[in-house]
Amino acid sequence: MDAPLANTVTDAHKIVIVGGFGVGKTTLVRAVSEIRPLSTEETMTDAGVGIDDTGIVRDKTTTTVAFDFGRITLDERTVLYLFGAPGQERFWFLWDRLFSGTLGAIVLVDARRVADSWYAIDRLEHHGMPFIVARNNFGEPEHTLGELRGALSLADEIPLVECDARVRASSKSVLIALVDHLYALSTAREHSS
Repeated sequence: MDAPLANTVTDAHKIVIVGGFGVGKTTLVRAVSEIRPLSTEETMTDAGVGIDDTGIVRDKTTTTVAFDFGRITLDERTVLYLFGAPGQERFWFLWDRLFSGTLGAIVLVDARRVADSWYAIDRLEHHGMPFIVARNNFGEPEHTLGELRGALSLADEIPLVECDARVRASSKSVLIALVDHLYALSTAREHSS
């Protein structure tokens, strides 16, 4: 799994995965990374009681305290560096630093806790960063993607996709959706110039 970086790589792009606590950001990076991901997960302790809402994610025993890092090669010249941001509010101050130099972002959403995604979307819009939204399916979804789009007040031009962050192919499809979105935005800018 620890594939060395090819000496033909000339282009590296940074992608950030953001979202609320326990939505699957670390899981997505682990599922898709071709190298053993760097993880800053730590064991959750009693210090987080009353701060971290574990109601929906009762089995969660670790949490990201800085970021996760992984890599995926697109072709012999291009790689994506993946940064999974911490989801707890007390670590949000790190997000602006992670956004520096970022090509685009993925907002990972747990539809059972839609409100946990609003801050991520707000920060990305504030930074003018292109992003897509991916609903990480925890079981059978209760609402359609259209209903989720409405709950997030998400503009029609922002892609909204489904995934299972545990599955490599599904996580790769989210990255492909982001790359397609970034390409479409770039092409539109070229045509308007």
